[in-house]
Amino acid sequence: MNWPLLVFLLSFVMVFVVRIPIALGMMMSAIFYFDLAGGPGADISMVAAQFLNQMNSKFVLIAVPLFVFMAEVMNTGKITDMIFEFAGAVVGKKKGALGHVNVVASIIFSGMTGSALADASGLGMMEIKAMNDSGYDKGFSSAITAASATIGPIFPPSIPMIFYAMLSGASIGALFIGGMLPGILVGIALMIYIAMVAHKRDYPLGGAVTFRQMLAITLKASPALFSVVVLLGGIYTGIVTPTEAGALAAFYAIFVAVFIYKAMGLRDFLKVVRNTVRTTGTLSLLVGSAYAFSYIVAIEHIPDLVANWLLHITSNKYLLLLLINVVFIILGMFIDTMAITLVFIPIVLPLVTSLGINLVHFGVLITLNMMIGLSTPPFGMLLFVVSGISGTPLKDVIREILPMLLVLFIVLFLVTYIQPIVLFLPGLLGLL
Repeated sequence: MNWPLLVFLLSFVMVFVVRIPIALGMMMSAIFYFDLAGGPGADISMVAAQFLNQMNSKFVLIAVPLFVFMAEVMNTGKITDMIFEFAGAVVGKKKGALGHVNVVASIIFSGMTGSALADASGLGMMEIKAMNDSGYDKGFSSAITAASATIGPIFPPSIPMIFYAMLSGASIGALFIGGMLPGILVGIALMIYIAMVAHKRDYPLGGAVTFRQMLAITLKASPALFSVVVLLGGIYTGIVTPTEAGALAAFYAIFVAVFIYKAMGLRDFLKVVRNTVRTTGTLSLLVGSAYAFSYIVAIEHIPDLVANWLLHITSNKYLLLLLINVVFIILGMFIDTMAITLVFIPIVLPLVTSLGINLVHFGVLITLNMMIGLSTPPFGMLLFVVSGISGTPLKDVIREILPMLLVLFIVLFLVTYIQPIVLFLPGLLGLL
């Protein structure tokens, strides 16, 4: 190991020790490396030029701010309210009904935004308040909100999958459709757990809904629900690309929020734009710093070293998938999902390719892995989000979410080793 590389790695480790923002930390580490290395290939201006070329050629990345914008519109308008009301009508009179509503609403909402944090912060406050008012334990209400929000980027569309597609070259359409069955499987698994806990703790029944009431609620919610058809229908019929579908769905969300539900004025719209610009700026800084970081990783042949090290442990691809899952779960306990996607996935992709693992299958399972990491102590981002919006002590959320994580790990194991869970639908539609 040469001196510039040693300084680069040590400075990156210190980013987490002193809690420097990850984007700034990666850029700082890269600057240290280039300053010490010098010579051909070690020029930060070259990295900047290549990064700009990559950004200009990756048209699909424009979809990211569009999905962020759409999530902001839905959270500001009454669209999330309609989704929550419709999910309640679908669940009906069941023990622990609001827990089930939480999961069903997350599945519906995830078909619109592709963001776990948008789900938790948008629907989350409404879900947690409704559950707490009905007598659910505060820790349980917050924990199931965090756990169900992991469905967001698994069920299409998915912002992390867009970045994965950029890195791996895998088909975005295949990744999106491949996430459907795993997303539904996560929802079913969580609902089974909710049913067990609800009976044990005697959580309240949901309200019975007559056919006429169900019809009225469905009609009222249909403009909001139709955004899923606009988004996914446009992509899978081939009428629009994922990027164009994001733009189309964003405009449709504005139309619904302003003209149908009349829930968003000019001030609200400006707030939506401001939040979208802030989030997009943060993501852009992260992508830029991660590209500089990944460039150094590539020229120092770190992926080859990691691949050789893992292959030295075992050449069995099933054991290697297990090792990769364990490593990424541990990373998810401490590191932001986007940083993991942009920095660590490129390190393992050459190994995945050499073992003949399908890139769509790997993309979906690693996205599920990272989403579980968002809810995993000690630093899972979703834990802090639900604790903050609900005022529930973090220790109570962590205590309640641990058994839910076990449920999610079981689903991750199934998705890892039963490929048809991911590949059946893309294969059926001829996307592989």
